[in-house]
Amino acid sequence: MTRIMTEAAVTMNQLQQKLDIIGHNLANSQTTGYKSRQAEFSSLLFQQMNNMTAPRNAEGRLTPDGIRIGSGAKIGTTHSDLSIGSIKETDRVLDTVLLEEDYYYPIQVNNQGITETHFTRDGAFYLHPTENASILRLVTKDGHAVTGLTGPIELEDGFEDISIRPNGAIYVTRKGEEQYVDRLTVVRAIRPHLFEAKGNNFFAIPNVDELGHSLEEIIQEVDSDMNLVQSRALEQANVDVAKQMTDLMMTQRSYQMNARTITMADQMMGLVNQIR
Repeated sequence: MTRIMTEAAVTMNQLQQKLDIIGHNLANSQTTGYKSRQAEFSSLLFQQMNNMTAPRNAEGRLTPDGIRIGSGAKIGTTHSDLSIGSIKETDRVLDTVLLEEDYYYPIQVNNQGITETHFTRDGAFYLHPTENASILRLVTKDGHAVTGLTGPIELEDGFEDISIRPNGAIYVTRKGEEQYVDRLTVVRAIRPHLFEAKGNNFFAIPNVDELGHSLEEIIQEVDSDMNLVQSRALEQANVDVAKQMTDLMMTQRSYQMNARTITMADQMMGLVNQIR
């Protein structure tokens, strides 16, 4: 009986993690550029229990007589669905969307004093003043710097208008004349499955030495003549709410079934202990 209870308890722990993933997807169903996550289950080790009577093998059977007893299930892999979400038009010039799959904006994230490059498809950008009040920096909603051709994109204040071209080029209008400022850097993920989710809609590349691939084999910077950016629009989350609700109900039923298994095993052990 303890084996049954252990198997059920192990599986319930993994099912709880899947429930957390589903809940995270549902909570971010309205988050710009969010990519839903999916958990895949795999069986734990099996043990072959041979029959004591050793009956005669059936004709043509290759495996021995016996019972295969599992040790429960666990989450084998958790991967992100990187497909493109629907596009919603807005009235903000600094709202942008990448029109092709596997393309990302590199963002400079300050992590405890260390600047790291993360990647996102959330193109909702803002202008934020720097230490020099006359200089504005293009940032994400969390204040992280958006990367241009030579570093963070910065421009002098006092312009009359701003626009973003399909190739990511940023122009401002001063005294009726357009001036080029910088260009949004866009990279293509050659091996997007190697990306590691970092939270807050960011992905990062793990240690390159451990992956067995060079950085150029994972991401490549896009040429300036490629028109991948659409201004005044945002990419919606690619969360299929109907599928997530279905997965939620199935996972809850599996959790209840395993919980019921523990209850029944406990009742059977109680009956055995009452036998005189």
